[in-house]
Amino acid sequence: MRPLGALYRGITSLRNAAYDCGLLPTKRLEVPVVSVGNLTVGGTGKTPMVAWIARELIARGRKPGLLSRGYRAQGESNDEGRLLDRLLPEVPKVQDPDRVEGGAALVRAGADVIVLDDGFQHRRLGRDVDLVLVDATRPWGLPAPTSGGEAVRAHLPRGFLREAPTGLARASAVVLTRCDQASEADLCALEDELERLAPGVPRARARHRAIGVTTPGGKRSLDELAGRDVVLVSGLGNPEAFERSARAAGAKVVATRRFPDHHHFRRAELEGSAPEGAVILTSAKDAVKLELEGVACWVLEVELEVTAGAPVLEALLDSLRVADAKRVRLA
Repeated sequence: MRPLGALYRGITSLRNAAYDCGLLPTKRLEVPVVSVGNLTVGGTGKTPMVAWIARELIARGRKPGLLSRGYRAQGESNDEGRLLDRLLPEVPKVQDPDRVEGGAALVRAGADVIVLDDGFQHRRLGRDVDLVLVDATRPWGLPAPTSGGEAVRAHLPRGFLREAPTGLARASAVVLTRCDQASEADLCALEDELERLAPGVPRARARHRAIGVTTPGGKRSLDELAGRDVVLVSGLGNPEAFERSARAAGAKVVATRRFPDHHHFRRAELEGSAPEGAVILTSAKDAVKLELEGVACWVLEVELEVTAGAPVLEALLDSLRVADAKRVRLA
């Protein structure tokens, strides 16, 4: 996989250089755009971050619209889209592979600021703020081997990197996520490395805080998980993080079922998974798919909490321009 990884890195580097020097054009909307992205494939917590930003913008009197890449097929929303529908039902959303056209549609729908989900590598649509998430538990995508040593740091398809870590230099801010699941020593070492890769780019820290559980009977306190037998079911890019959160909430894990990221669950796959007295516990992202299959499950509800550097993120949102959203001009 090394030659393919080198080829991928070369292509992405040339593409970024073409945007940097203006050979590839960037198109801007009349309203500001806040992009949330990362350097790797897999889960870094973009969807909770998008929800946090949207709520912060609403608190400032803005009218955000959520923009993401596209549909699975025939107008069917993808995992993140269904989850955002659940988290922010009142916020307009568009999924379109053409981000410029999708953003224009949101402006026509009344949005005065666009929140672009998974947008760091999609540079055709200009943005006012570029937030890049780095998972503190696996910064470059792959986990460290259980036998010890450092994790492989490589581009697709050998590793999980979408582009070189030096790309962080064009970020407005870097947000370290899942900081509660990493040691302070590891966090400090990671911050030192990020400073070398992107000197002067401000940083913030965040964690994914479990706030409760949702059952077929309704919402319950997180205390309901303490000592309860659960089977953990996930189809996530970083299932270990979800599993650590469940254990930290006091759940007694009797079995774990991991599926590939974005897995399309079938009811038959999970029949008989939970022994008598146990419940299936899953993430909010997976729950929207399991529920479509009629699988009874408990959902660990999690929200993003900024634990350090919040003034940096707030200042970036406060600085967003106010524009006439009655028409769209592409430049």
